[in-house]
Amino acid sequence: MANIQKYKKLNLENDRRVLELLSQTFPNISAASTEIINLEAILNLPKGTEHFVADLHGEYEAFGHTLRNASGNIKRKATELFGSTMRDSEIKELCSLIYYPKPKLELIKETESDLVDFYKITLNQLVKMVRTVSAKYTRSKVRKALPKEYAYIIEELLHETPDDSKKTAYFNRIIETIILTGRAEDFIVAMCHVIQRLSIDQLHVLGDIYDRGPGAHLIMDLLSGYPNFDIQWGNHDIVWMGAAAGNPCCIANVLRMSLRYANMTTLEDGYGINLVPLVTFAMDTYKDDPCSRFAPKLGDNEENGYSHRDLQMLAKMHKAISVIQFKLEGAMAGRHPDWGMESRRLLHLIDLEKGVINLPEGRFNLIDSNFPTIDPADPYRLSSEEEDIVNKLVHSFLVSDKLQSHIRVMISHGAIYGVYNGNLLYHASMPLNQDGTLREVAIAGETFTGKKLFERVNTLVRAAFNDDSDSDEKSFAVDYFWYLWCGPDSPLFDKSKMATFERYFIDDPLTHKEIKGHYYTLRDTPEICDMILDEFGVKGMHRHIINGHVPVKAGSGENPIKAGGKLMVIDGGFSKAYHHTTGIAGYTLVFHSRGFELVAHEPFTTAKNAVLYGTDIVSTNQIVELSAHRMRVRDTDKGAVLQSQIDELMELLYAYRRGYIHERSSN
Repeated sequence: MANIQKYKKLNLENDRRVLELLSQTFPNISAASTEIINLEAILNLPKGTEHFVADLHGEYEAFGHTLRNASGNIKRKATELFGSTMRDSEIKELCSLIYYPKPKLELIKETESDLVDFYKITLNQLVKMVRTVSAKYTRSKVRKALPKEYAYIIEELLHETPDDSKKTAYFNRIIETIILTGRAEDFIVAMCHVIQRLSIDQLHVLGDIYDRGPGAHLIMDLLSGYPNFDIQWGNHDIVWMGAAAGNPCCIANVLRMSLRYANMTTLEDGYGINLVPLVTFAMDTYKDDPCSRFAPKLGDNEENGYSHRDLQMLAKMHKAISVIQFKLEGAMAGRHPDWGMESRRLLHLIDLEKGVINLPEGRFNLIDSNFPTIDPADPYRLSSEEEDIVNKLVHSFLVSDKLQSHIRVMISHGAIYGVYNGNLLYHASMPLNQDGTLREVAIAGETFTGKKLFERVNTLVRAAFNDDSDSDEKSFAVDYFWYLWCGPDSPLFDKSKMATFERYFIDDPLTHKEIKGHYYTLRDTPEICDMILDEFGVKGMHRHIINGHVPVKAGSGENPIKAGGKLMVIDGGFSKAYHHTTGIAGYTLVFHSRGFELVAHEPFTTAKNAVLYGTDIVSTNQIVELSAHRMRVRDTDKGAVLQSQIDELMELLYAYRRGYIHERSSN
């Protein structure tokens, strides 16, 4: 009661409109008091577990497994529960069932001699697992996570126990009836999905869902149905968003990257992009060209499904779209001289007769000088065939319903940065000057720094897809996707140049050098991290910046924890293309009620092996930071919102008790 006394008449008068609205929901002292009790109880629950991942690069199976096993957390909980009563092999089989319930059940039915006994034992084990993973949530939140068909039954099982002698028969009869009615399999599948869902409270994806791997569209399908997630756009996401907006430069880059890694699944099967015109053009234009510099990078994937003829075709397509890209980019840089990207206009520097290119660094021989579509008099002009291909590709990207749907998810759940529970999340960089101050970046005649720069990027990205955007702003926004992809001051790139042309056509490594922005060295300094955190208004003693983008060479001893623990870089190389660089196959940063853990994953085999043999991702855990006390909901952003609601309800109570607002009966 004493707490209520702080609400003075002045506050009540000032807040009368808010209180009147609040009274519509809580019409009397009883209703308001009940809600305060509710909210106070929630504030004292343990903080939910957040998972942070980055740079998935289309590795659907590995990422999907990481979600299914909650980065190893489900296995740990199963071991804690059953370690003294079950063999390791049995726990392994149970976890395999939780991860892949449907295919695992099909396999079990082929070998299990007593299915009724199996169902009875397994259902009891799953009830205990659900009870464990749901312990930190309210009944209401758990209820929302349950499948509607079985919600009531699961709730009954969760809140009754066979250890209670008075309820033993009741509990057992529920299990027996589930089996008797032939619903055991469906019920097991439902319980497994609940375990998966409740093991991760919030998923943060720090960019680069797209490119390199074959399953970006499947990842987006998975996320589209995921309950709680957010995305911080990466450079590879933004180039796909630009492609979906109809930017020809971005489309050419998307195709080039897909062809470079022989990854046509997302383009063709996922989004139905028509590549036939490009195939026809490439095979005709480069029919006598081996295009050896454009052979796809297959890595260690021997089961790629491509014949020698297929790989030759992909190489020719790769060269064809690369030349188109260099023309489009040169023209784009010419239209926007203020972007400072003149260095990406290279085609007019080529001497086709001599097979050399005259760069500011000197004259260099070209490894490949077969450019049948380049007109020396107008090198950035597309040939009529190339122009037709580009127009058809733009149309194909714009009318792909699946792609447009995924990009809408990317926009509705994403931004270039996010702030969650004392953590600042962005994919790549914060443009800085050499002295560590925030760098001014010009956009359409205005300059922006820090948070204002990021907010302006958010606005522009959305403007490209808003039907009510001003036509000039929308046109500029569509063009700007390319700058975000490879512009020198882009917070998603922040390098001197993207030396794509040089890596393809010039042997001298001097020309390949891409000088990183100052952020990549200064971010190791605690003071710089503090300055950036201050800029974004991130409070608290234990605050962090979390990045992806630059693969951490863990195999060489590089530490992903930098700046005295203020910065965490979690690009551990989900993509198979980076495994040799990182020495691991991805990170998950886990933020639970006890603090931070960094989970390093070994390469994943296949989901098929996980079902057949119970194989799991081998993970190692590194304690990053432990909290002095177990964090509760009141210590989170959500807790701050709930506390403000409590304050408003306390003020409403005072108003009721002093007669400033009259109580009504509940309807």
